[in-house]
Amino acid sequence: MTMKRQNTIDYEKQQLIKKQKVVETSSCPYLDTVNRQVLDFDFEKCCSVSLSNLNVYACLVCGKYFQGRGHKSHAYTHSLEAGHHVFINLRSEKVYCLPDGYEIIDPSLDDIRGVLNPRFNTDLVLQLDKNPQWSRALDGSQYYLPGMVGLNNIKETDFVNVVIQSLMRVTPFRNFFLIPENYKDCKSILVHRFGELTRKIWHAKNFKGHVSPHEFLQAVMKASSLRFRIGVQSDPVEFMSWLLNTIHADLKSNSRIRNNNIVHQCFQGELEVVKDGADASRMPFLMLGLDLPAPPLCNDTIPQVSLFNIFKKFDGETVNEVARVRYRVTRLPRYLILHMRRFTKNDFFVEKNPTIVNFPVKNLELKDYLPLPTSNKYDLVANIVHDGKPGEGSYRVFVQCKSEEVWYEMQDLHVAETLPETVGVSEAYMQIYEKQQ
Repeated sequence: MTMKRQNTIDYEKQQLIKKQKVVETSSCPYLDTVNRQVLDFDFEKCCSVSLSNLNVYACLVCGKYFQGRGHKSHAYTHSLEAGHHVFINLRSEKVYCLPDGYEIIDPSLDDIRGVLNPRFNTDLVLQLDKNPQWSRALDGSQYYLPGMVGLNNIKETDFVNVVIQSLMRVTPFRNFFLIPENYKDCKSILVHRFGELTRKIWHAKNFKGHVSPHEFLQAVMKASSLRFRIGVQSDPVEFMSWLLNTIHADLKSNSRIRNNNIVHQCFQGELEVVKDGADASRMPFLMLGLDLPAPPLCNDTIPQVSLFNIFKKFDGETVNEVARVRYRVTRLPRYLILHMRRFTKNDFFVEKNPTIVNFPVKNLELKDYLPLPTSNKYDLVANIVHDGKPGEGSYRVFVQCKSEEVWYEMQDLHVAETLPETVGVSEAYMQIYEKQQ
């Protein structure tokens, strides 16, 4: 037998072996044991026995995670002890039958892959804000609108949830993270976890009508060196500032990433700062802090102030009496983030200013109050509110659904449609306005 003939036979044997390891639906008797009700891919993908995150499989019968599929692996042992046979590799998305070890190829499993790793293309992304498509959770218990899903409060993490929900209304920022190819070369775990969370929030075929940000929170704790962590209430203004600056730095660290300046493209504006006796200087900003007037000491009525009055801080004429400095906005961003300085800290306690800020939901014209050369009209897209006492209260957010042109109130898992009139009757803490195109 010639060497060429022998090589041909060996190749045919290898192909036969590969075909034998792939089993179609009719040959796998365990597909009807798959239980989608127990599947939850929102949590950290670690083996429930070894706690390793390497080569992890999910049992599609009970939902637990196990490492490996070889004869001495935890997944293999689980298949023998529990009689559960269908497993999906959480990285490759291939499905196997254990303990036999063959790969299962079946289109009925595609919905599971979609929930594990939601996929978007450019055409689908462009349609998100045009055509509202209500979806139904797997168990039929609820309908949900993609992008308007609740987020689990893991423990004192409402400050994270309101920031996430607000950023989901920033269209170009959201669109960038819906397509992983935009940042595939980025090595930041935080960037990839934020992208995964964004895709899950906007996925139209989830098994449940809410999402858990657990994996994203794990990345936040590591990237912030526990400055923000599960179980400890923090300030959403501080978290928003840290998150945007960190994502920007992580994206800019890799020049191969297209549009790695997405944070600044959306949120960065510019101020002119003039100090007494010094030349004017320019400085960029991602958000503007607005000072509230001191509330009256003895007054039964709720103090109120117009947004335009507290905006005078940036008109280039009003002097800050403490720092003897004047600020003038020289360039406004496409998305303007404002935060009201409600909390003041001293050596003993934190005080909260209860002043209600009156603001327009639509057509905020800043040219009338700031020295700007052209018209700059903005529409509100997100309004974060603090309820309760400082240090003891909670956060919720009002967001606009562009596809329906209605407003929703969101607080962790609670999602409810609301009237635009109710958005302004609250102690606004942080807002995002979108410039009209």
